Amino acid sequence: MSGAFLNETPVASPQDNPVALTKSPYIAAAAEALQNYIRNTARTWYKDGVDPNDDVRKYAFQRLRETWFTPEVDPKFKLRREDKFYAIGSCFARGLESSLAGHKMAVESVAPEFAKLQPANKEGSGLGFTNKYNTYSILNELCWALDPDAEFPRASIVQLTNTTWYDPHTNPTLNFVSLEETLERRALMQAVTKRIKECRAVILTLGLAEVWRDVQADVFVNCTPIPSLFKKYPGRYQFHLTSFAQNWANLEAIHALLSSYGHPDFHVVVTVSPVPLMNTFSTMDIVVANTWAKSLLRAVAQEWASAHPNVDYFPSYEIVQNSDRAAVWEDDLRHVRGRGAQHIMELFLRKYIE
Repeated sequence: MSGAFLNETPVASPQDNPVALTKSPYIAAAAEALQNYIRNTARTWYKDGVDPNDDVRKYAFQRLRETWFTPEVDPKFKLRREDKFYAIGSCFARGLESSLAGHKMAVESVAPEFAKLQPANKEGSGLGFTNKYNTYSILNELCWALDPDAEFPRASIVQLTNTTWYDPHTNPTLNFVSLEETLERRALMQAVTKRIKECRAVILTLGLAEVWRDVQADVFVNCTPIPSLFKKYPGRYQFHLTSFAQNWANLEAIHALLSSYGHPDFHVVVTVSPVPLMNTFSTMDIVVANTWAKSLLRAVAQEWASAHPNVDYFPSYEIVQNSDRAAVWEDDLRHVRGRGAQHIMELFLRKYIE
């Protein structure tokens, strides 16, 4: 592993492994495909003459009438209650780790040391500053914590005022502090991230496909730079609409990193956050931009899961999108209500935990 994880061309370049992006992720002989059809009880959307309100709920058009959509889930593997878990990714990962911790499971990403880092906005999530919104920032954080040859790009930490600094690899929910304290926070986050090495169960939540790059430090950052930086450092930050191939390469690099430095029997459950974009810096309507981004991330998550026996996709995104809108969404149509998150976690625990 090397610092190449940090910049625009990830180590696991798709050009180095073109088969991964050109070969069908699953090929079955006709006999196997027909067996899939027979065994899959959730295979059919609609049938003429069937009562839409039939309690059996055999068809999708019946199940989609329920308040809470419950997809059929057939996990590749099982996780154990005694396993250590690590959740990394967008804000939806915080909800997942909170639910796991609430069920008395060991969640290493919920570090007690983080209690002293309180958000500036009291309405914010206590661990919101750990959110990692894109595949570059997830890869970066793991690389800096695990790869002994990788160095954190200190030049990417920028000065805001005479006394305050900003780490663009976090979510800016904490008060801005001195350079010394900013670096102390950074060291703490990396120390906690190292604990993923002890975790057999990793939950990875993909959030954004719109990404910003610090041209000067040659590194992708976690989220949109705070507005004052565009004035203070004009030309320093560059906006990217990332591609399937870029995100695929980042996920492959994450898998290689965990294979080299992670738990010897690690398993990854990858999800896509249903929380939509707040803003877009593209020319698209925000709804169109969000659909594009979530579609891309959903597709790459499936491709990645198909490529590895120890990676599985869990359809939290589909559960939210296909549940009753009034029940699942807060008034902003952006955040999932507590009951929706509970429904998701009940299904996850029922299907994945032995």
